Amino acid sequence: MSAHATPDGLLVPSGHGRTLSAPAHQVTFKVTGEHARAASSFEVVVPPGFDVGAHVHAHSEELFYLLEGELDVLAFEPRVRTRDDWRHWESRSGRRTVRAKPGTVIVVPPGCPHAFANRTDEPAKMFFQASPPPDHERYFEELLEILDGGGPPDHAAIAALRARYDIEQLTPMRHGAPTR
Repeated sequence: MSAHATPDGLLVPSGHGRTLSAPAHQVTFKVTGEHARAASSFEVVVPPGFDVGAHVHAHSEELFYLLEGELDVLAFEPRVRTRDDWRHWESRSGRRTVRAKPGTVIVVPPGCPHAFANRTDEPAKMFFQASPPPDHERYFEELLEILDGGGPPDHAAIAALRARYDIEQLTPMRHGAPTR
């Protein structure tokens, strides 16, 4: 009979994980592709004025759980995909963007346009899970490196980055003073 070693589980205590910070975003890696086959998990602090911009993934599935603060969120196919501001989009069934509060869960299947923005004066915090790993891990590392460069974001570099990681950007990413 051969010996079979069972792998140990992973425990990441509160306040732990590898954290990447830039003026537009803070991401703490909780579970990576090194530890799980199904999904990567992150804690994300969304500062006031940050808008990820509406986007869609052909292959990735995502889950968001709002822990603190408020975010405007979208997770539907709109009647018309306008290029400027997703917060006015409406689905064929009449769905519109929602102001999410702590405890809200958003599940985004592949192909579904989605976005979040912090249009308040306080930071928001969410638990974020992306499947399959490790694409979002690498994406966050490279994105925060671009955003940490100082000055306005390099939209061409972000567009090239997103194209490499299954992200079709539908409206621009923005960060700065909150827009209401």
